[in-house]
Amino acid sequence: MQLNSYLMFNGNCETAFKFYEQCLGGKITMMMTHKEAPSAENVSPEWQDKIMHACLELDDRLLMGSDCPPGYFETPQGFYVQISVPQIAEAERLFHALAENGKVKMAIAQTFWSSRFGMLTDRFGTPWMINCEETI
Repeated sequence: MQLNSYLMFNGNCETAFKFYEQCLGGKITMMMTHKEAPSAENVSPEWQDKIMHACLELDDRLLMGSDCPPGYFETPQGFYVQISVPQIAEAERLFHALAENGKVKMAIAQTFWSSRFGMLTDRFGTPWMINCEETI
């Protein structure tokens, strides 16, 4: 079994995934618009260029997402996408990159369980936890 995150966006999935690709160092392997899908005739003209499905490969994991149809988007709540990295410098880099123009919920710092841990919501509304497993 493999468990992956699937994020829903309010029309800015393409921008978010290009940012995540740059920030997280993965590779976008699929980004299909609604007009490229077999059901394109059922989608309004203003929504044709929005993303039906995107996939970002990150080592052996996938981050997937799409734009919600108009009227269906809900602000994410009750979860965080969690990233664990082995080095402090990488944890801090990821945290600050994702936090840019977003909202820090818990500044990245040493905790009793981790050499670095922080929580934020990025500029696209996605909540993240960054954890570093490196021992000091």
